[in-house]
Amino acid sequence: MGTRSKAKVISHPVMARRARAKDKGETVDALMREPGGVDFLRKWFEEKGVRKVKVGAVDLDGVWRGKYISTDKFFSAVKGGLGFCDVVFGWDLADELLDNTQVTGWHTGYPDAQARVDVSTGRIIPWEPDTAAFLLDFVNADGTPFGPSPRQLLQKIARRARDLGYLPKFGAEYEFYIFKETPHSLHEKGFQGLTPLTPGMFGYSWLRTSLNSPLVHALIDGCNGFGVDIEGFHTETGPGVFEAAIRYDEVEKAADKAVLFKTVAKEICARHGLTACFMAKVNAKLPGCSGHVHQSLWNLKGGTNLFHDEDSPDGISETMRHYLGGQVELMPELTALYWPTVNSYKRSVENTWAPTTATWGRENRTTAIRVIGDSPKSMRLEYRQLGADMNAYVGMAVSLAAGLWGIQNEVEPPPMCSGNGYEANARPLPRNLKEAVTLLERSERARELLGDDFVDHYVRTRKWEVRQYERAVTNWELERYLELI
Repeated sequence: MGTRSKAKVISHPVMARRARAKDKGETVDALMREPGGVDFLRKWFEEKGVRKVKVGAVDLDGVWRGKYISTDKFFSAVKGGLGFCDVVFGWDLADELLDNTQVTGWHTGYPDAQARVDVSTGRIIPWEPDTAAFLLDFVNADGTPFGPSPRQLLQKIARRARDLGYLPKFGAEYEFYIFKETPHSLHEKGFQGLTPLTPGMFGYSWLRTSLNSPLVHALIDGCNGFGVDIEGFHTETGPGVFEAAIRYDEVEKAADKAVLFKTVAKEICARHGLTACFMAKVNAKLPGCSGHVHQSLWNLKGGTNLFHDEDSPDGISETMRHYLGGQVELMPELTALYWPTVNSYKRSVENTWAPTTATWGRENRTTAIRVIGDSPKSMRLEYRQLGADMNAYVGMAVSLAAGLWGIQNEVEPPPMCSGNGYEANARPLPRNLKEAVTLLERSERARELLGDDFVDHYVRTRKWEVRQYERAVTNWELERYLELI
């Protein structure tokens, strides 16, 4: 288990009630008008020596978009919200403007979207100790959730789970590369011939982590100090590859921690003159980078794991079986949401630890879903389809929605895969983003579970991504054709 940090997310009765009230539709404004709300925040700022505030949210690609604001501006935003240019929903991860969106564009003039501060997410940035960080939620003009927002999507699905009597507990783990590169050197090298932090293949290396202990401790301590508790950290097989397991939590907090982890890793590595990379596949000759998500459903008080049944021969409850059934059944048509980039599909290769078919198995790392544990405490599943390039809000929301759909419709999973999942007689997963987007666009069940607003916008952004790739001339093409054809 990871070391518990003293520097935690804000904890206070008003803030705790505010977090619970979000599920009931109460507004931030109403709660912050209660006695003690703003006053507590001001006192917390004074105790911590906060002089600046950083606010932000991730876009559909999982990229952090944020800004520094003054404390006066922050307290004004807490009471009445703030404007945030909605171009963050109208461009891609390279800031190129999309030409096919409806939610914003030249036709709307790119106005400010309304954003609300989620005060329950407040934390001090350990490497910027006079600065507090808060997450934002985007809302429509009438205060209702903004449909294309990834964090709002997860909140909606989590409310659905609780309405059905389930408390989802999730935990993410990431594999990622660390290169001895800076943003300038990456561009100067054309992203080719990069130098990894460590050479060779050395998974679970005691030696490699010790040799890089200043960085490793900075990452672990920085995450813990930021309220992103790390349960395990080790090298993975591959040059400069590491894996971090983030402590599980209720699904909304687990997703916040997952998306924050990626920026923590990038920021701390940058301070050491390094670059952290979360691409799904960096090198065709090396394994890809996963973003596995562990999942279980508990009763609303959090004391009983509803995935475990002591009377079942295999310990798997009916709830878990149907949850699995829903996820496996919907996996191909939802793949574009799990694998969001062109590069995502380069990871799905036989015999490389990433799934190629819609399968599940008990302690089987060749399948898309791995069932783990045999006790009330440990029984869970590991959603292995997700890669390190996932948007954690989307990946967690969609896999949870698929599982809940399976429960509600009593969907039975296919037979368990007990051998090599790459050789299983199972439905193949889409082989590229274009194929996956076509399946998603046609999926009535995706629209039913996630809403037309989200699916329509997401599909448009992925079609744009496909078009950008189709226009590109790659190094592979140049090396193969330039001289000889």
